[in-house]
Amino acid sequence: MPAKDIYHETVKNALIKDGWTITHDPLRIRLARGKNLFVDLGAERLLAAERGLEKIAIEVKSFTRPSDMKDLEEALGQFVLYDRLLKRYYPEHILYLSVNEDTRKRVFEEEAGQTLIEDGTIRLVTFDVLKEEIVRWIH
Repeated sequence: MPAKDIYHETVKNALIKDGWTITHDPLRIRLARGKNLFVDLGAERLLAAERGLEKIAIEVKSFTRPSDMKDLEEALGQFVLYDRLLKRYYPEHILYLSVNEDTRKRVFEEEAGQTLIEDGTIRLVTFDVLKEEIVRWIH
């Protein structure tokens, strides 16, 4: 299994505080020929009796390299790949990229990151590192 991001446990705790039940840690996508990909977390929560369960998958990224654009390029490629494969193997799950609030401000309020959000290419869930709480969902 791949190494966990430095904020993995922080995001996991924040999701639990937000009412989510962690169902997968990690969520394995089994591909043909014995290959596997791992999305960091799978979670669900009861919304309303008539709607049933909302299911999500979370890919956690810390953006710690010297170049935010390199981190963004890598995160985007991984997000798009996982999103397409989840639609095939786990169509009930909606994928989110999870970053801390500082990263959202630094990367996703700039043109490149903002374009990805505005165009619906990427969905974000942000968190407060110290409080271990979800701050916002951006669809």
